[in-house]
Amino acid sequence: MLDRLVALIVDEGKWLSASMVLAGATALVTWRRTREAEEKLRRLGVMTVFFATTIAVMAFGHLLAVSTKLALGTLEGSRPAFFAIGIALALPSWWLLGRTLAGRGRDPGRAGLVLHGWTVATLLALGLHNLPLALPGLLDCAYQVHTRRRVGQALLVAAALVNGALFVGSLVFLASGQSFEQFSTSG
Repeated sequence: MLDRLVALIVDEGKWLSASMVLAGATALVTWRRTREAEEKLRRLGVMTVFFATTIAVMAFGHLLAVSTKLALGTLEGSRPAFFAIGIALALPSWWLLGRTLAGRGRDPGRAGLVLHGWTVATLLALGLHNLPLALPGLLDCAYQVHTRRRVGQALLVAAALVNGALFVGSLVFLASGQSFEQFSTSG
């Protein structure tokens, strides 16, 4: 039983799907809680909660997996770098999530853009292969500053398509049963 739990924790193939399912549930609750907010801010809140939850849960999973591997003596690579990666993603994403949930449909202002930017910049600094994960955050920023209705609608559709594609991709990765390295080189 303990072996299966450890295997589940350290299997990076499960974290994206799990984080997106949790993000969807959190976004739905946010949508219901912010009924009286202005429509643009309500939508932005839901988009932000989805992005922040996805990255926050993945950062938590990364830190949990690294800690577990360290405890088992199976961690290969730079311990400080692995922990720094997790912390650099956890801080802005959890902060963004907390601010958004506490805001209940209020304008996130400059702080929201800064936290989005920090999260997106960290993802991209870790490699261009993280662009699909960063793209929803970029779309959130664009939605926050847009001024035209049609632009806002296009951004909402783009965010829905990107997040849908990410979720489908995470399910394909999950179903493959491969590690990230095996999956990325098998194509």
